[in-house]
Amino acid sequence: MSYWHIYFAGLMAIGLFAFSGWLLSLVRDNVTHVDSMWSLFIGMSAYTYTLFFYELNPRTTLVLILVSIWAIRLCAYLTWRNWGPHEDHRYMAIRENNEPHFWLKSIYIIFGLQALLAWLISMPLFGAIAAKTALNGWDYVGASLVLLGIYWETLADWQLSRFKEKPENKDRVLDTGLWHYSRHPNYFGEFCVWWGFYLIALAGGAWWSIASPLLMSLLLFKVSGVALLEKTIVERRPAYQRYIARTNAFFPWAPKE
Repeated sequence: MSYWHIYFAGLMAIGLFAFSGWLLSLVRDNVTHVDSMWSLFIGMSAYTYTLFFYELNPRTTLVLILVSIWAIRLCAYLTWRNWGPHEDHRYMAIRENNEPHFWLKSIYIIFGLQALLAWLISMPLFGAIAAKTALNGWDYVGASLVLLGIYWETLADWQLSRFKEKPENKDRVLDTGLWHYSRHPNYFGEFCVWWGFYLIALAGGAWWSIASPLLMSLLLFKVSGVALLEKTIVERRPAYQRYIARTNAFFPWAPKE
């Protein structure tokens, strides 16, 4: 039996939530809250798939627990980080490049695009929830990788927050803790999360959902992750060039001397 209509139901749920976020942006004249919505888009999709399948089997329960921990943690952190009336500088630049009528264009440039990406990335969640087979070793390997990723990005975010709290660090580069071994340990954690979810989907036979971790890897490496963040950071922090020379961009490794 084909269950693809349920996958598209997830898109509808995410789309409605994205539309509500767009309406809120008109009131606030600020689209930054879409960052907080990102993980909720994906978490919402998992619960939508579960509701349509009417079954809470062990793999579904495992997926819901893991995705809930990941989504709530990331949403809470980004909400705390972005709290305030000012729009994030990334979105300010997008706004300036898409005037006039950014308020209307943002429905697809910001909210629609992120909703679509979240839906595509939720593919392993759909595959795992749709599976009827019993849990096996790949489920436990995948769950361990997801938990490692959540722990890694949580610790990296905490270390960065502590560093930024100190005024004397304003123009300095964080190169201690996890940041000693990778310039973007938080993104490495996210990488682990989505390859972990893929292994859980693979355990249920959903090998085809590999498009999701591949897309997430592309986003983290080349689009909204490493490439975007480092585009202007060297201009703002000259010391970052030395940090680049001795530290891996993504995968943790001992720094070069």
